Amino acid sequence: MCRNIKPLFNFEPPASKNEMHDAALQFVRKISGFNKPSQANESAFYDAVEEIERAVRKLLTTLDTKAPPRDRDAVAAKARERSRERFG
Repeated sequence: MCRNIKPLFNFEPPASKNEMHDAALQFVRKISGFNKPSQANESAFYDAVEEIERAVRKLLTTLDTKAPPRDRDAVAAKARERSRERFG
């Protein structure tokens, strides 16, 4: 999985439209190999981003869990701590 795509499910507050778009964009960049597509591929590239964003939104709204929502700040703090331990 790409390091820049972060879990978006079961957070309080819920994932924003911008976060879903960013994850979709990063996914398309990863699988296409383009950071910025050429003019010839631009339409297909951004159409794919929109389709994946819709799929992400649908997935996140239909998933269900009994677990309490996670706190974004606490999860980020744990990730920073793991990174500090790993890289010093």
